Order: sequence, then C-alpha cells, then structure tokens
Amino acid sequence: MITPERDDLLALDADALAALANRGLVKRAAREVEREPPVLSAEDGAVVVAEFADGVRAELPEGGLDRGSCSCGATTVCRHVIGLVLAYQAVMEGGTAPASWSPGDFSDEEIAARIGSRLVAAARRVERAGYAARVRRGTVPVVELPAATVRFLVPGDLGYVHTDARAGVRDDVVALAVWAFRVADRHHPGEAECLVDVGGSGEAPADEGTGLEAVLEFAGEVLRFGAVHAGEGLAAAVAGHLGRLERAGLRWPSDATAELADQLAGYRERSARYSPETLADLIAELFARHRAVAAARYRAVAAARGGEAVAREGEAVAREGEAVAREGEAVAREGEAVARGGEAAGTGGLRARVLGTEESAETPLRRVRLDGLGARVRAVDDRRVVEVFHAQAATGVVLVSQREWTTGEDGPALARRRAGGATVGALAAGVVVTESAVRSASRAVRLATSRVARPTVTVGTGAWDRLPPGLLVTDYPLLAAELDALPPRPVRARVRAELVRVLAVAEVGEFRYEPGEQRLTVEIRDAAGNAAVVAATYAAVAPGRIDAVLAALSGKHGTPRYVAGSVHRSGGRTVVDPYGIAADGPPIVPDLTDADQAAERLEPAAGPEDPLAEAVAHAAAVLAEAAHTGLAHLPGGYPDRLAEARRRLARVGLHRVADDLGGLAAVLGPDPGEAAVTAWVNARLRIGSVTELL
Repeated sequence: MITPERDDLLALDADALAALANRGLVKRAAREVEREPPVLSAEDGAVVVAEFADGVRAELPEGGLDRGSCSCGATTVCRHVIGLVLAYQAVMEGGTAPASWSPGDFSDEEIAARIGSRLVAAARRVERAGYAARVRRGTVPVVELPAATVRFLVPGDLGYVHTDARAGVRDDVVALAVWAFRVADRHHPGEAECLVDVGGSGEAPADEGTGLEAVLEFAGEVLRFGAVHAGEGLAAAVAGHLGRLERAGLRWPSDATAELADQLAGYRERSARYSPETLADLIAELFARHRAVAAARYRAVAAARGGEAVAREGEAVAREGEAVAREGEAVAREGEAVARGGEAAGTGGLRARVLGTEESAETPLRRVRLDGLGARVRAVDDRRVVEVFHAQAATGVVLVSQREWTTGEDGPALARRRAGGATVGALAAGVVVTESAVRSASRAVRLATSRVARPTVTVGTGAWDRLPPGLLVTDYPLLAAELDALPPRPVRARVRAELVRVLAVAEVGEFRYEPGEQRLTVEIRDAAGNAAVVAATYAAVAPGRIDAVLAALSGKHGTPRYVAGSVHRSGGRTVVDPYGIAADGPPIVPDLTDADQAAERLEPAAGPEDPLAEAVAHAAAVLAEAAHTGLAHLPGGYPDRLAEARRRLARVGLHRVADDLGGLAAVLGPDPGEAAVTAWVNARLRIGSVTELL
C-alpha cells in the first residue's frame, strides 16, 4: 500500500495531464488503468512506483512529470507515467489540494532552481526594459505574455508549469509570469483578470526621448507633402527608420511605419490597398504612441523627484498630447500603475505595451490544439488574402494564420485551396493539432508542414462551450464593459484578432436587411435577454457572406448556438462582425460559403439616420483629405470644407472636436510648419476617439 501524500498528483485533472502530454495518451492510459490497474508502492519517501501487468515499472518523484522514469524506454512522458498518476488518484480519492493560491508566492530561489540562473538573468533583462502581461486568476492561474502563455497547473509546484512555447525555447517566461502575478497581487488583489505593467527600472532617462523622434519627423513630412506629392526620396527613407525601430525593439511603431510606407507605395502604384483614411490613421498613431509614453514618463519623473520644475517641463508634453489625454485619457489609463503607485519603474511596462519593446518576433510552440472559429476573405488588387482564426482553448487566446494567392477567385473557391496541410475550409471550421506551429508577438501563427510533425486536421463540431471565459462570452453586458474600458486604439498593442470573441446565443431576434448598404443585421440575446447585433456586409470576394449568416441564424442548420467574430461598440450596442457560426454540426464559415440570394428576399429596411455619426465621419474624411493631398498642397476649397465640418460637429454638440478643427484652420497656410502638424494630429486623434465611442 502506498503511503506518500502527493498533493501535486491529486491536483492534475484530465486537462492538465493533456497539456503536459497529449489528450490521446491520457485517454489510452485511462483505459489501461481501468482495465488492469498497476500495483502502487512508495520508494525513497515521496517517490511513487507503479508496477504494470506487462512488467513495465514507472517511477515518479516530486518536481513534475518530466522527472518520471519508465522501463518502457520512452524518452518523453509516456502512458505508464500518466497511468501512474491516474491510478494514484483512484487510490487516494479522498485527498485534497490547496483551494486558493497565487503563483506570485514563488520565491526567486524556487524559480532559479526550476529554470536555472541563466534563464533568470535573461528574464531580468526583459524586466529591466519593462513588459506588459494579462493575468487571469482561477483554479488554473494563467499569464498571457507576448511571446507565450503560461499556466500554473498545480498549486505551489513549479514542476507543473505549462507554457505553449516549445520546451527549451522560452523557458524564461516562467519567471516573467511569476513576477507578473506579484504585481497583480500588489495592485489588483482579488480581480479575476487584469492587465499589469512589470519592471522598467532599467529604462533610459527621460531626457533621452521615446525612440520615435526620427520617425515622427518622417511622418510629419508625409503629412506636409501628402501621398500625392511624396517623392521617391521620402519613400526611400523608410528603410532607415524601420531598421532603427527594429534594433530598438519598438515593434508596434515599426509595424505602423511599415504599413505607412506600404500606403505610400500603394498610392504610387494606383493600388486598391491605398486608403486616405488608413494613411491618416497611421500618421496619427505614431504621434499618439510617442505622446502616451513621453507624457507618462515626464509625470513619473515629476512624481519621483517631487520637483515642480520637472512637472512644469512635463506640462508641455501633456498639452501637446491633450487630444489623447482629454478624449480617451490614454496616458492616464495606460500609465495608471505609475499614477497610483508613484513608481517610475512602471513606465517600462507602459513603454512595452504602447511601443512593443522586447516583444519576441516569433516563438515556436509545442503541441497545440487549435479550434477553427471561421475566416475572413479580402481582395487586394489581384491578390486574395484569407485570414483563418484559431482558438487556443488551453490559453484563451485567438491566433491568426494567413494565406494569400494571386488569383481572381472568391471565397467559396479559395475554401478548396490547400494551406498548412489541409484545405482552407477545413482549417477554418476544423480542429488542428500540430507540433510545428510558430506564433508571433502579434498572435499570427504559421502552421508549418514538417514531415516529422505534420499537422492533423479533423472536422470541427462547433463545441465551443469548452472555450474559457474571456474568449467565450455568455454575459453581453460584461463584454460591453470590457470594450468600453479599452484604451484608444492608436495606443493599444497591435495584436491581431485582439477583439475576436465567441458569443453564446440563447435567442435570435429581429432580422433587418439594408439593400443600399448591402448589410444584414440580426439581433441576438444572451440567457438573461441582453441584446447584441450581428452585422454582415456584402463583399464581392465573399458572395455568400450575408446569405450564410441569414441561413445559420434563422435555424436552417439547426439551433444557432454561437457566433464567432470581431466585436466592437457602435451606437451604444455591441456589434459582431461574424467569421463563424456554430449550430448543429461543423461551424458555418460565411466568407467561404456560396451565395443563394436569400437575404434579398427579406423585407428591405432603411437604416436609421444618425446625424452624430455622419458629422464625425464627414470630419474624419476632411482630415484624411489633408493627409492625402498634403498640408502644403491643400486645394482652394479646403478651408470651406473644414469650416463646414466644424459647423456640423458643433450642431450635434461635439464642441471640443469642433474647436480642434478650428485650431487647425487657424494655423494652415502656404508653408505649414510644426504647429500645423500638431493641430492636425490633435484633431485626428480626437476624431478617432469619438468614433470609438459612437
């Protein structure tokens, strides 16, 4: 009879064992143990020994499954070690594990004993630069880092920490996750989920700037000359800026600068990928990221030194960034750890969150299961781009794999194309299990087709009820509150599928089709009767999108249970742009479905007029025109259009936005300088913030 009490083994449920090995191995071990349990005994104190009927002997000391040994000759965790755990749990049925605990309680000595001093030193370098992390408390505490997601499967035991990074690639994330929990325990005790800024004590002095000064000069030149008059020399300067940003680890500004350069190239090539609105947003984003970090840094220095002179110096940055600070309180919300705790070090985490400092470019993943949540198809000139959205249920994040082809095909034809060892349609609606995936800091994932570790793709069942809270939404008001609390988009991390969620559908309400906009809207409700809106707009490259949404939500494929898609707030409502819908059977992917003109048979309904949204959209278009033609090359009628936009904003009560447009009008001239650039950025940031709040 065994005697050691091993709380670590009692705490391992089937999901935890599957994470540490794989689900198939756990099922096989469970069948064998149920058929013929091994004989258990104890050796050297806490070591559990299992003798199997076929003569195999497995031993498991404390410290994790990877420390187990087995006479079967397996080099990794085998079914016999898993069987030992299951048999032990069956015998020690009455045992209990600690109910409440925090990974922040692990000491640095325990961390070093687990991952080694070299990796702790590597983690300290990341901490000195500062990083951001999302902490989720629960039975299994989780920390989501840019490079990987870390789960603490057993209370008080670092031997059972699981990361989705491949073993030996980013083991330093264990230390980063523990330190993130310490910050969460200090500043957000009791919160089920929170975003924390960690470290930053090794950041450069405040007078050294943000690292974006040179690229801001470039963005200012683009704004002054416009896409229309940007010459080859201005475009050629991008390579130098990108190199500097990459070397400094400023990933989000680097991505924005690369997109800005692509917009300029798109205009020169007369490509459909060029958009004046996108160009304007990218210019404003670079200034917003600089302002958010610069203002927070000055405020932190002022708080630490208690010097009024520094505070007055910081006022200049605060006034320059008033569009961000007043409209969305981006600086205040992003830098709240600094403001509340008075810790200058907190600005490092802010810097990482706003600028992407120390974001690992790519991280190879260990064996992962990815549930297809649907797809989005886009046409870019003669190219077709397909984004497939994958839920990683074990970590609660959504990853995006992307494929593109030079072709004129539409979504239904692209569904038959092969990518990642399967068809696009199978990836979008199925389940992928792979050991050769690589993820980036922006949550893009590459599904490599290694001969040794070829991905397997099976038909999905739409059983999205297994997804964790946060990704699976059952309470629509909670989702609305989460969206309303987000910082303004220009200073958020450039994470793909950041706002992809799966909404549980308890009831389907009214259908409305607006033929002018070619848009279908459907009201859905949660179990408490709270409403959200599914909105699908026709696209030639996805001819069946609207018809598929109508068919799925009207019950053609059985009772609709879930809608997966990108969520946002509009008109006080939560709106879902659908990528996939689960009813009975495999998920329906609207963008990959053939058209049947079902939506056209609906009673047409005109959308309600919204003078507020129309005034904001008109002002945004006027500002985008300035970025397109250039502040130095504005047409003669531009002041009149600017004045009309200002009047329309004032009529709907947006006087502060109107004042910003007035400030821009006052400094425009034949030779616009820094004042004109600043005034345009202020107006554009405020318009963007108001748009997010509509």
